[in-house]
Amino acid sequence: MPADYHTHTPLCKHAEGEPEAYVDAALAAGVSEYGISDHAPMHTEPFDDWRMARSEMKAYLAWIERARAHAGKALNIRQGLECDWLPGCESWIQKIKQMADWDYLIGSVHYLGREFDFDNPKWLGKWAEIDVEETWTQYWQTYTEMAESGLFTILGHPDLIKKFSYRPEGDLSRFYEPVIDAIAASGCLIELNTAGWHKPCKEQYPHVDFLELANQAGIGLVISSDAHAPREVGRDFSEAIELAKKAGYEDTMLIKSGEFIRESLS
Repeated sequence: MPADYHTHTPLCKHAEGEPEAYVDAALAAGVSEYGISDHAPMHTEPFDDWRMARSEMKAYLAWIERARAHAGKALNIRQGLECDWLPGCESWIQKIKQMADWDYLIGSVHYLGREFDFDNPKWLGKWAEIDVEETWTQYWQTYTEMAESGLFTILGHPDLIKKFSYRPEGDLSRFYEPVIDAIAASGCLIELNTAGWHKPCKEQYPHVDFLELANQAGIGLVISSDAHAPREVGRDFSEAIELAKKAGYEDTMLIKSGEFIRESLS
């Protein structure tokens, strides 16, 4: 199975499980590597209730070391973070990069404006009141800016904006094509995130049309579970592999200290 680089820890306040349990689950799932990438702290605190605080960074790195000690030589454990992209965050992301020897950073868009973490269930009622076309436009513009920043190794769940199944009418490739160009120019990888199959949209992130365009543009791929519990590590990877192949991918990437190595999907 491909590596699973997008996983969380209890420090984000909405995940569960000890590092040893995650490692055991990764070994049982047969993933080639297990990466830990919890929600990074923000430059201003308190910010929200679903990420680690800056004061918990030492505990986070210790959590990763426990995972490595338990895995021994049986499994490579990679060290990462999932960082939120917000306007003006560039200097903070640069500081985060200096906090440890990261193998990778995942860039994600969860916020449209400081107050609207659009994938948070507490805002579900707001979706019935807003202009979906306008919101999608804002999301993809923000995602393009994140790609253009060049600060990240992987760009997370590309069309997370569809989580609650609110989508504009018509051919959605009008949203995809500009960001595909930006990602291709950046050299970032994207992820095929299987968590979407367990959300209201009932669909992986991103849509297969996006995956096909990404493959045609030469954008590298990883497959991710976005696990928030040990039982979710490597979840639905067999189905994800088949979907990636359908989109034209023949391999995924392994990552070590920001360097990529191809891993065949066959």
